Amino acid sequence: MSSERLFFALAALLGGTAVAAGAFATHALRPQLTPRLLEVFETGVRYQMYHALALGIVALALTTSLGQATWLTAGGWALVIGTVIFSGSLYALSLSGIGILGAVAPLGGLALMVGWGCLAIAAYLGSSALS
Repeated sequence: MSSERLFFALAALLGGTAVAAGAFATHALRPQLTPRLLEVFETGVRYQMYHALALGIVALALTTSLGQATWLTAGGWALVIGTVIFSGSLYALSLSGIGILGAVAPLGGLALMVGWGCLAIAAYLGSSALS
């Protein structure tokens, strides 16, 4: 499977599960969690959706040669890894109440920043299509 197809599929999976997680939070978790833990869970959902959309843009950029494929691919994987770690740790923290899990989220945030940096480099280096 090509990188663009894989990233598009992962974007759809992340987006769909973000919608499901948001609905789960609204309908099942609201009565179960403190307002603070519900806010943490919803932050995970929001960042997951933002980065699902970004990953879809990476897939599109790969299909249209709007950047350096190596940097786009690296950025795409960093976004996937960062989203799983960042949002996943917030979901786990919310559902378990284990505070130490909050210390994992910055690692996911760092991966997300690396991903965005790779995308910036891809745009900067670009291709003749950007000229």
